[in-house]
Amino acid sequence: MCAIAIEQKQYKTYILTNPQSQSRLEVVPERGAIITQWSLQQQDILYLDRNRFADPNLSVRGGIPILFPICGNLPNNTYTHKGQSYQLKQHGFARDLPWQVIQSSEANNNLESLTLVLNSDDQTRAVYPFDFQLAFTYKLIGNALEIHQRYTNHSDQPMPFSTGLHPYFVTSDKTQLEFEISASEYQDQITKEVHSFLGTFDLSRDELDLAFGQVAEPCASITDQGRDLKISLSYSDLYSTLVFWTVKGKDFYCLEPWSAPRNALNTGEHLTELPPGESLETSVTLEVTFL
Repeated sequence: MCAIAIEQKQYKTYILTNPQSQSRLEVVPERGAIITQWSLQQQDILYLDRNRFADPNLSVRGGIPILFPICGNLPNNTYTHKGQSYQLKQHGFARDLPWQVIQSSEANNNLESLTLVLNSDDQTRAVYPFDFQLAFTYKLIGNALEIHQRYTNHSDQPMPFSTGLHPYFVTSDKTQLEFEISASEYQDQITKEVHSFLGTFDLSRDELDLAFGQVAEPCASITDQGRDLKISLSYSDLYSTLVFWTVKGKDFYCLEPWSAPRNALNTGEHLTELPPGESLETSVTLEVTFL
């Protein structure tokens, strides 16, 4: 039987397990509703820097942080709305704030889910002048993790935002990675240069921060020959950008679906404008295939 357990570690942690698929998911509502662990057949799929996670003053490096209401950073961490300037730090605030668990279910032997919400408050309105609710539902289905999202605008004006996920995938040897991304080029976010994409990256660099802005299909995959597994991402049409990020010497890489590129709150590029009183639903699915 599928099950949900709660463990009081440093933070209250919700643990979803499915013995049939030998899958396990750990979620920490207090730290941005972050998924800290996802394992299948006793193999960790995600990377987590536990020292950074233990320090509440540091952003988490690992798991699957939630990006909202921006993806990436803004010039001088500043954007302008209706002539007024606001400050937002990189990737927004959703990944740092406590979320509330509102529902968990054990629908059948193949499904486990957990729903969490984040509501606007005085703290969020000081940097983002809108009333909203985010609702994320995590589902374990076989070898897949589905992340269903609902964004609701409770304001009396259109609500501009971008959203994304920042999964950190663990790997022991990045040279064993093979990428399938339906794009012919990417922009280096550090040098701003545009390069042709031939399926590989220069992993000798200290840091890679690459944005694919014209992806033909709403999916991508990474085959890790060193671990004999393949990770496939599929996502709703809302997502316009895929970002690949990694740091030399660290056992992780990130392939991140974003709904808009960085600085979209200022440029308007692919920015979502949610009308007053309306909701928007979208989803991202991660699936593992063992080779």
